[in-house]
Amino acid sequence: MTKSATAESFTFETEVQQLLHLMVHSLYTHKEVFLRELISNASDATDRLRFAALTDSSLAANGDELAITVEIDKDNKTLTVSDRGIGMSRDEVIDNIGTIARSGTKHFVSALSGEQAKDANLIGQFGVGFYSVFMVADRVTLDTRKAGEPDDAGVRWASAGTGEYSLEPITQAHSGTSVTLHLRDSESEFLENFRVRHIISKYSDHVSLPIRMPREAEERTDSEKTEATGDEAAWDVVNKGSALWSRPKNEISDEEYQDLYSSLSYDPEPPLATLHNRVEGKQEYVSLLFIPSKAPFDLWDRDRQHGVKLYVRRIFIMDDTKHLMPAYLRFVRGIIDSADLPLNVSREFLQHNKDIDRIRAASVKKILAEIKRMAQQDSEKFQTFWTEFGKAFKEGIVEDADNRQSISELLRFATTQEGPEQTVALDTYVKRMPMKQKAIYYITAESHAAAASSPHLEVFRKHDIEVLLLSDPIDEWLVSQLTEFADKPLKSVAKGALDLDELGSDSSSEKKHKDTAEEFGDLATKLKEILDGKVKDVRISRRLTDSPACLVADEHDLGGNLERILQAVGQDAPGAKPILEINPDHPLIRKLSADHAQLSDWALVLFDQAALSEGARLSEPAEFVRRMNTLLVAAGTGEPAAESS
Repeated sequence: MTKSATAESFTFETEVQQLLHLMVHSLYTHKEVFLRELISNASDATDRLRFAALTDSSLAANGDELAITVEIDKDNKTLTVSDRGIGMSRDEVIDNIGTIARSGTKHFVSALSGEQAKDANLIGQFGVGFYSVFMVADRVTLDTRKAGEPDDAGVRWASAGTGEYSLEPITQAHSGTSVTLHLRDSESEFLENFRVRHIISKYSDHVSLPIRMPREAEERTDSEKTEATGDEAAWDVVNKGSALWSRPKNEISDEEYQDLYSSLSYDPEPPLATLHNRVEGKQEYVSLLFIPSKAPFDLWDRDRQHGVKLYVRRIFIMDDTKHLMPAYLRFVRGIIDSADLPLNVSREFLQHNKDIDRIRAASVKKILAEIKRMAQQDSEKFQTFWTEFGKAFKEGIVEDADNRQSISELLRFATTQEGPEQTVALDTYVKRMPMKQKAIYYITAESHAAAASSPHLEVFRKHDIEVLLLSDPIDEWLVSQLTEFADKPLKSVAKGALDLDELGSDSSSEKKHKDTAEEFGDLATKLKEILDGKVKDVRISRRLTDSPACLVADEHDLGGNLERILQAVGQDAPGAKPILEINPDHPLIRKLSADHAQLSDWALVLFDQAALSEGARLSEPAEFVRRMNTLLVAAGTGEPAAESS
């Protein structure tokens, strides 16, 4: 930091410098969005002032002054956007503009590449709107003063969009912020009054504050020319300024809904669904909710829930979705406007308010009903929904017990009878079950390929029993809560014992299994002794037809996949020992006996192979390789190698 007589010079953070370079040098297709971003910031700042004034009357402003002004100076080639909102202190200017704090700058910079860099809609989506001014300006000045501070507490921020910015104190008679863009010669279109008005109408028509522009001299009436003195001029309000959601649905066009959705989500694509409802009676509120057609970049940031805005009597209160929408629906965008809530709503108030709970519950049911309608009537739209949001939507089984049944009907899963890109509903699975089948079978794994190739599926394929292939991490928690569907229990193929009767077994196969268990009983006992500390038991498998061995969790133990997930996120897993099942029909097992010279090596290799087949990482891979080499040498020479230590 360097100092001059009146100003201090600062260096932007690295990520912000990268962002500014993109803004200046990338050829964005819709540079005009900079004006949308400045007006949106001005509107938010004014909303914050009105909210703060509810608890601090000294901040109350003259209602006529709460407007956004847009002024053009053709002589000096500047465009200025001003508000009388909450304003910023010196530290807030540094935090909000000079650094990466509270913006998606890092995500934005890392996400942009190639053709993506030309999509200016991403600017708003990633919360880096202010920086878009440098698409059209070679120098920007921001004057601001925080509400409640003295006149001489103002600050001026200025930058040419390179690596530095300056700050200097100023005196400002009112709170609020004014941003002046010194436009490049090539951006003279934004000095044309009609062009700027068109942009405001296109992107910001719904903003509830009046957006004012001076009427050009040739447009003023004679009386206005007579009344104007000095720099005074007649003003036009260039936006409709009405809350779209408060109007009757039959008066709103699809284009108007789309424009509002785009302003909320910064998504240029139309939403999959629009839900506009007015509730009257004991409670009065309006909800306008959108299901996007594309997942937002921060879908997996569960703590960043800012998709649904809360208004009270058309006054913006807060952008805090978690009180209005459950986390598994965090992709929903929209507005809820209540006529009953007090204006001085706090987050603590929202946590324990029955009215909010009822609004939330009703909104969730409407969204679930719309998703169900899509599933039944528009398979293409539903497939888009599931592809974009299915993994997040599954969280509802764990989080939302009240709607678990409705959510379960909307779930889709890959199965052994479908390709990796095809999914089926649980009711479809149940309808396809053979008469003898009593349970809905599933397997969990770290990937679809690992699930589909698991040795645990062998007997199910032999008897043409369909199995759900679950490979999303949330699936482990899903099946812990969704224990049955349509009176059919969900059962893991990798846990507990199998009911051979429902797999098409008969009395002769049952007798064969008992005989085999007796025949290989000594081998199983010896393997259990060798693997003491690694396995709970060794038994003859009913699951395997092709593989020599597999690991099975006991009925009430955690499965191996869940243990690995917990360990990966730093949580302690109980570490229950698995059961090793061996396949007596496999040539390798048939060659082994309790007194085999290299049984110790074979026991450990079988255990490690079984662990590898379900996606585990070996704790001693070098030992596994050494044992394999020892056994391969013995197999190649016909002579047993030296016993491993």
